[in-house]
Amino acid sequence: MTILEIVSIVVQGLLLIYLGGTAIYLLIFSIFALFPIKKYPPLDFKKRRFAILIPCYQEDEVIFEVTQQALEQNYPASLFDVIIIADKFEKSTIEKLATLPVILFDESFSISTKTRALNHALRNLPENKYDIVVILDADNLMESNFIAHLNDAFSFPYQAIQAHRAAKNLNTNFAVLDAISEEINNNIFRKGHRNAGLSSALIGSAMAFRYDFFKQLMQDVEVVGGFDKELELRLLRDHHLIHYLEDALVLDEKVQNVHVFSRQRRRWLSAQFHYFGKHFIPALKMLFKQGNLDYFNKAFQYIQLPRVLLLGLLLLASFFSLFYNPVWLTLAWLAATGLIIIALLLSVPIKFYNFRTIKALFSLPVGFVFMFLSLLRIRGANRNFIHTKHTFNAFQKKSRK
Repeated sequence: MTILEIVSIVVQGLLLIYLGGTAIYLLIFSIFALFPIKKYPPLDFKKRRFAILIPCYQEDEVIFEVTQQALEQNYPASLFDVIIIADKFEKSTIEKLATLPVILFDESFSISTKTRALNHALRNLPENKYDIVVILDADNLMESNFIAHLNDAFSFPYQAIQAHRAAKNLNTNFAVLDAISEEINNNIFRKGHRNAGLSSALIGSAMAFRYDFFKQLMQDVEVVGGFDKELELRLLRDHHLIHYLEDALVLDEKVQNVHVFSRQRRRWLSAQFHYFGKHFIPALKMLFKQGNLDYFNKAFQYIQLPRVLLLGLLLLASFFSLFYNPVWLTLAWLAATGLIIIALLLSVPIKFYNFRTIKALFSLPVGFVFMFLSLLRIRGANRNFIHTKHTFNAFQKKSRK
């Protein structure tokens, strides 16, 4: 065996540990997600007061319909307020919103971020009025029993709950792929983790917190990208469990083309690697000193590649391995590829096993290429505000059930 062959095997071995290890990790939690989350009757019948915060930036096209729908909850109207933080909106949109029974903050922040908008609202809302705060994005649609489900869940001593966010539009191939990706995340990083006794991941919207706790948590939070990651790391570092409420459904607009897909993923990747570098060593120390597995598990997740890249790289490695590797190494690559495929198949809901999904899969190689290019351009992306604009075409208003 030549030196070049030895180097090749060593490098492949390291890559196999990284990529194959990630595949095993995902498979374990995809199996946990096959089981239902245990449900218990609420501990009390108290009706809590909710603040529904919707920070939005130049979302004139969708915000009125979203706001109207947010008011349609099977919950006493006197016990929840819809609060719109409208950053840089048209005057006509503000006038239209003012006709609705909502609390409206008409602002024009010098630096537009979700954290800045949320903190502005928290500083200016009345003291001691709310028990629970819900964070939504400007395109989110709550199902009619959303608040009622949260109210029952907060009868238990949770500080933070992530609700079930799902797609409201499947109008393009990339919207279908994005919808499937969301549900895979829900199964592996939320349902699977909770069934394993770990915390759910946060998404950034469709999440709820005890109001006073969240207000205190947010006091010194000022980030451009990775708002959800900042929150979950702080929560887990301080030993707070994040629950996942599968029955509380919020519909979310999925990206409709590869350019928006690439821009959004670049921001996410940048935030992910930034928080890995910032928290991995502290999380490792807390694992050994305090047994804080939740915090370490979250920091460990951030070094993992996105599934599109993971699947693509494993497929490519397995294919090329057929031509020049020893049989045992080829089998190892094929085994790792098989594991990630099984993990993904287990995590995709049955409703996506249809012809539309098969058609969307033909766009997957394009997504892989753009994700790879995004990986090369992630430096500093989490420090710049990258807005994903939502459209009325993807808006599907849901009637009350």
